[in-house]
Amino acid sequence: MIDISALRALVAVEQHGSVVAASDVMGYSPSAVSQQIKKLEKQTGVAVLERNGRGVLLTERGLALAGYGRRIMGELEELQATLLADPAKPSGLLRLVAFSTACRGLVGPLLGRLAASHPALDITVLAEDPREAVQKVASGEAELAVVHNWNSVPLVIPENLVHEDLCIDQADVLVNSTHALATRAVVEREELLDQTWISTPAGAICNEALLQIFAGLGRVPDIRVYDPDFSTHIAMVEQGVAVALVPRLGRPPLPAGVVAIPVINPVQQRSVGVVYRKTMTASPNIRLAVRLLRDIAAQELPTQEFPTQELPTQRG
Repeated sequence: MIDISALRALVAVEQHGSVVAASDVMGYSPSAVSQQIKKLEKQTGVAVLERNGRGVLLTERGLALAGYGRRIMGELEELQATLLADPAKPSGLLRLVAFSTACRGLVGPLLGRLAASHPALDITVLAEDPREAVQKVASGEAELAVVHNWNSVPLVIPENLVHEDLCIDQADVLVNSTHALATRAVVEREELLDQTWISTPAGAICNEALLQIFAGLGRVPDIRVYDPDFSTHIAMVEQGVAVALVPRLGRPPLPAGVVAIPVINPVQQRSVGVVYRKTMTASPNIRLAVRLLRDIAAQELPTQEFPTQELPTQRG
C-alpha cells in the first residue's frame, strides 16, 4: 500500500524542484521529506529520485508516479472541499494571495465582512505579484489568489486553475499640479515620452505595463526611481520629481498637489480577477470569498470613464 504522505512529498519535490524547497512548503525538515521519499521507494520498489549535482531529478518512474499523485491529491482535495464540507457553514483555513493594491482595496474589506459573518473561516493573506500568486495556488501553497491582467501584459493561467473576472481597474498618469499636463482632461502616450518616471521594480507586471505604453514608438520611458509601493509613487509626484502610472484600485485620496489624468489610445486598464484550483470549484469557502470580493469590487472601484477593452488571458 502506497502511503499518501509519502506520495504528497514526491509531488512537492516535483512541483518545487528540490527536497529543501519541498520541505519549506510542507513545513517539514529536509530530512523528514527525504525519509518520506525513501519510504515511497521501498513501497513501490522503484527509484523515484536521482542525483543531479547538488540537487535531484525525478526518474522516469518518479515522474509517472508524481503524475498519479497529483491526480490523487486533487481528488482528495475535491472530496474535502465538496462532500465533506458544509455548504451552509464555510469554515477552516483559506490561504489567500493578492497583489498590494487589491490587499488595500478588496481584501481588507473582505476580512472585515468575514470576521462579522463567518468567524469560523480562518483566512490568511500574503501580498505577491500576480505571477507568483498564480504559482502558489497552482502548487497548493494557497487556495485563492486575486490577480490582475493588463491589456498589454497577459497573465498565464495554468491548466489546473480556474480564472474568474471581478472587475476592470483603470490606471491614470499622476502629475504634480504645477506640471504642464496638469490641466489636461486626457493624455496620449506620445505626450509622455519625455517625462521622468517612478515605477514598480523591473520585471513586475505593472512595470511591464508602463514599458508597453511606449511599445512601437522607438523609445522607452525614462525611469529614475523603482519602488514597489504606489504610496511612494504618489509622494514623489507630490514632490514634483517624477510622474507615475497608478491604478485606481486601492489608491488613497490624492494630495492637493497631485492630479490624475487618464491615458487614452490605448486606455490603460487591467482586469482584476481570482484564480483557484479546479478541484476547489464547489468549495463553500471559495464560493463565499469570490462572491464577497465581487460585491466589494462593485462598491469600491471608481466608475470607469472610458469603454473597457477585452483583456487577454493566456493558458499555460
